[in-house]
Amino acid sequence: MSDAVVLLSGGLDSATALAIARGLGLTPHALSFRYGQRHAGEIEAARAVARQQGVEHHTIVDIDLAMFGKSALTAALPVPKDGAGLVPGEIPITYVPARNTIFLSYALALAEVVGARDIVIGVNAVDYSGYPDCRPEYIAAFQQMANLATKAAVEGSLTTIHTPLIWLSKADIIRRGLSLEVDYSVTRSCYDPDVEGRACGRCDACRLRLAGFAAVGIPDPAPYQPR
Repeated sequence: MSDAVVLLSGGLDSATALAIARGLGLTPHALSFRYGQRHAGEIEAARAVARQQGVEHHTIVDIDLAMFGKSALTAALPVPKDGAGLVPGEIPITYVPARNTIFLSYALALAEVVGARDIVIGVNAVDYSGYPDCRPEYIAAFQQMANLATKAAVEGSLTTIHTPLIWLSKADIIRRGLSLEVDYSVTRSCYDPDVEGRACGRCDACRLRLAGFAAVGIPDPAPYQPR
């Protein structure tokens, strides 16, 4: 079995990507970030996902992306609800500047240290919020950069970034995860949960998630606020 660094947010997509990596026989080094996000409860979700999937190596990194502002996930800005303020073709205010670039850079460093040649990230270009750092061309560009930037690559150990969910609908992601026995009750995807950690059911992340479960024909097992 070979090692892989798996980015694990605690959400539905990353939990599924982790299960896929394990199903391929990779030994995961899960990597999560406490980055100043308002939905910090996802860190506990990431821990729960890692435990549920038997991950032995789980690193949680503290960084402060809130210092840059400009995102409703890290600053005192309202999270759009019920589709309000979301304009087709425009990047929503929930975009966190350079987030995946920063996360993948940490993953690249960890991969070099633990001797992993594979990085797994659960980005999606179908049912997603339109973030530029979820596009396949971005991932290809980062992989090219990664294989120019590290000692391991110069010595012949190239890095591959895997995006197993990138062309799947949310419903297909859920179906794949269920086939791999992912426990979605411990995952959290909401951008604006309440103090008890219950999802709002109205932000873009919740709406995509709920639509996915509805398409599969089963209820979302995660806790939601009363409507």
